[in-house]
Amino acid sequence: MKRTLFVLGCLAIFMASCASPEERAAANKAADSAKASTSAPATEAATTPATTDTAAKATTPAPAATTPAAPAAAAEKSKGEALIAKADCLACHSKTQKLVGPAYVNVAGKYPATDENIEHLADKIIAGGQGVWGAIPMTPHPTLSKDDAKEMVKYILSLKK
Repeated sequence: MKRTLFVLGCLAIFMASCASPEERAAANKAADSAKASTSAPATEAATTPATTDTAAKATTPAPAATTPAAPAAAAEKSKGEALIAKADCLACHSKTQKLVGPAYVNVAGKYPATDENIEHLADKIIAGGQGVWGAIPMTPHPTLSKDDAKEMVKYILSLKK
């Protein structure tokens, strides 16, 4: 009985991954934007006073010191995000919600962004794995380069709350 349920579960995962990467990316983007639009007014109202106070107290050198790092982080984030959108990752993972595999924010919460963790998680993406997030195994991605896997991991770990 367990074997039958496992086979049916694997079949469901396989069928879910039959959509093209573009279709999965569009579906996840629509779901994320729908969530953002329903919670945006509350978030905006909550952060507006703090932003105003911070802007009034800020000194001129502080923004100049943080400005160069922001474009580099944005470029790194968009490269990893683009690689994820091209791969089949979105069939099992979402940025904020657990699907078949864990949400990216949950992975980021579990693993600090260290070189060791980036290496380990890139290897897991390429080789596949099972047992850390449940019984359903992650499909291996042997055709993915180590550098691309590292960029994906860097993006995922950048989503830490």
